[in-house]
Amino acid sequence: MYDFDHTYTTYLVAFEAELKKTCEQFSDKSPHLKQAMAYSLLLGGKRMRPVLMLAAADILNVPQEDVMPFAVALEIIHTYSLIHDDLPCMDDDDFRRGKPSNHKTFGEAHAVLAGDALLNFAYDLCIKQCFKGEKYVRAAKYLSEAAGDNGMIAGQSADILWSKQETFTQEQLRFIYENKTGKLLAAPLAVASILADNRYFVELEEFGSSLGRLFQLTDDILDEIGSFDELGKTIGKDKEEGKLTCIRLYGLEQSKIEADMCVDLCLLTLERMDLDSRFLRELVHFVRNRKS
Repeated sequence: MYDFDHTYTTYLVAFEAELKKTCEQFSDKSPHLKQAMAYSLLLGGKRMRPVLMLAAADILNVPQEDVMPFAVALEIIHTYSLIHDDLPCMDDDDFRRGKPSNHKTFGEAHAVLAGDALLNFAYDLCIKQCFKGEKYVRAAKYLSEAAGDNGMIAGQSADILWSKQETFTQEQLRFIYENKTGKLLAAPLAVASILADNRYFVELEEFGSSLGRLFQLTDDILDEIGSFDELGKTIGKDKEEGKLTCIRLYGLEQSKIEADMCVDLCLLTLERMDLDSRFLRELVHFVRNRKS
């Protein structure tokens, strides 16, 4: 009988083993920098992005060894963004996953350098895959664009700028959601599709973008009603800093309705594909009902 939790754990265990091997490859030229890089990368977490990539690869019959380097690169990119996001000049958070943030442990300067080093290491992993052929080049290019000024960083920039405004629009909130969060949740599905010769590329990218919106809606809701013990980070900072969130735009109850509508959209997109989408369907509900 199919078991979502068991399947998720199987992907997670395989990924964590590869991630630990990867950390051993960090340069020893600066032991302090190496320690700072590994500290944030090995803090744990749901690893949703790499798990999603491994699952999509399985569904599309892509060998795990083909997709794993991109899954590791994606998680490294995500981790660097969290290190920088926690800095005093950004979201200024002292905790991440229940532990002191990188800059609280290693100092602001080394937190910046650790993030920089992780980003460069992620691209090095992608470049090595490019020697395997053209579709690996396209996969690396997609991941790079999703992480850069056409994706996550554009969303982060908008989040900083627009949160200073007194008034804002639905379109602005959607832009932040689609780029800051959505691009790196669409990327694991798109990369797996590219390596499967673009099978269901449009549908999987669309599903990933909707899943990213659902994830951010839930994140904003949890910042309003969650707890530090469950989330492992400071609660209520969005409201305190006047962040542009669904809570500010819609209020709590309407935000929950928006999240439920997003669930329906995700599931409808999955129905358009002739694939074994059991894991992806369960993952949608997992994201909506998560507490951390």
